[in-house]
Amino acid sequence: MGYNGMRISSGGQNVSDAPKLFAPAQGRSPYATPLTPRRRGLIIGASTGLGAALAQKLAGQETSLALVARSKDKLDALCRQINANGGYALAYQHDVCNYDEVPALLRKIVADLGGLDFVIYAAGINLPPGGMDKYNFENDRKMIEVNLIGAMAWLTPIAEMFQSAGAGQIVGISSVAGDRGRVGNPGYNTSKAGLTTYLEALRNRLTRRGVNVLTVKPGFMKTEMLKAAQGVPFFVIEPERAAEDILRAMQKRKQTIYTLSIWRWIMLIIRHIPSFIFRRLSF
Repeated sequence: MGYNGMRISSGGQNVSDAPKLFAPAQGRSPYATPLTPRRRGLIIGASTGLGAALAQKLAGQETSLALVARSKDKLDALCRQINANGGYALAYQHDVCNYDEVPALLRKIVADLGGLDFVIYAAGINLPPGGMDKYNFENDRKMIEVNLIGAMAWLTPIAEMFQSAGAGQIVGISSVAGDRGRVGNPGYNTSKAGLTTYLEALRNRLTRRGVNVLTVKPGFMKTEMLKAAQGVPFFVIEPERAAEDILRAMQKRKQTIYTLSIWRWIMLIIRHIPSFIFRRLSF
């Protein structure tokens, strides 16, 4: 039985290619008791950048974590750090494009944690075409698969589970890039616009069932994806700063945030630039 009575069956086939990779110290339990309340969270895309920053901050808040990412070595190192500092984190190696693995892996994670309170989908890639006169379908396809379809593959069964439980929180990391179709990277803009719309649709379904859905729209962050940014980045922040903004928004059960908050006003202006002017811009 999970937090707030959430339960998902742990029966079915085990995911042999997504094992528990690095366990916490023996004897430490992820389960909540009346004397030691704990939340249980899942972060998808947790090995680096914003996902890793969120994991490190959540680990110090009486939270048991399941961390999912493609890189085994980075996951092991992150879990080792969290568990050495008194937290509780389990690692599961998984490529979000392997959609068929999701149901069994989700069942395993819920069984290992004893329930699930929140899920953060932080997996994402940015593969620009190489210039405004260039087109690259292969890169576009990869971004759609990771940034959008991967999110749907994970969040669809989670939404169903949380809806049945009447509780839970879903957080999706979208981007300011999804607010309008800019010329620099149409594929990335499309993947994030699709994710934003999908999260809004989930919110409209789930809010009435007691489930909070938070859409996060970061601007520029000092991560590997910054290398793919078009133009000169500005208002660049560390992922730790963005993680703090996201955790505050989760606590307040907000629906949408920009980080930094100034991006809300920047994007408000950009969204209202007339099309005949906007299409002449080069960013």
